[in-house]
Amino acid sequence: MAYPLFSLEGKRALVTGSSQGIGLALAKGLAEHGAEIIINGRDAAKVDAAVAELKAAGHKAHAAAFDVTSLDSVKHGIDTIETNIGAIDILFNNAGMQFRTPLEDFPEDKWQLLLQTNISSVFYAGQSVAKHMIKRGRGKIINIASVQSELARPSIAPYTATKGAVRNLTRGMCTDWAKYGLQVNAIAPGYFKTPLNQALIDNPEFSGWLEKRTPAGRWGNVEELVGAAVFLASDASSFVNGQVIHVDGGITASL
Repeated sequence: MAYPLFSLEGKRALVTGSSQGIGLALAKGLAEHGAEIIINGRDAAKVDAAVAELKAAGHKAHAAAFDVTSLDSVKHGIDTIETNIGAIDILFNNAGMQFRTPLEDFPEDKWQLLLQTNISSVFYAGQSVAKHMIKRGRGKIINIASVQSELARPSIAPYTATKGAVRNLTRGMCTDWAKYGLQVNAIAPGYFKTPLNQALIDNPEFSGWLEKRTPAGRWGNVEELVGAAVFLASDASSFVNGQVIHVDGGITASL
């Protein structure tokens, strides 16, 4: 059994964009510490597969397939969870996307899609869940920021802009909602082995640069995000609010 301070027994967590990658790793980690998990994504088949995987491991899990880039979809999805499954104690705003191209050639439609996926979804889900949490006088919201919340690289300026916005929206959520008993924080991953980064992982030149640039000298494994996630989701962080925890192998420490 987890040490009580870090236990998530009796808690229910919604993780957006959790059918694969970082989101699924976070969902598994939270489940292993006792949380009941709600898997979210747009692809119902992938969501169901993730739920089946968690259930096969002995965890309690539910499917909630809805589009976090649509406010109406989010409102309906959150209200359905609260009514049919139960109160959401913990929200992880994890859904995100990347698109790489030189800024002077960046397509307007991809700009809009990045804004909707990476920042509007955080606002939509955060606001919708917070309305329920505020009534209960408690709740945990953890947003997934990025090492790019603090720095930039060529060809990803719009992504950097959205992740900087996630960092500051986290602070704004804390400022507005802490008085109601909510803790709102963020995790900023560095470079992790995920489907989103597969093209970079397969690029020897980039991987070589990354290993030299990162003090830890390697890519991160998604399971290494679980410790920070459990800390922020548990009673261990009851007076931690508006903070961004960097899990990046030391990149931001060596800027």
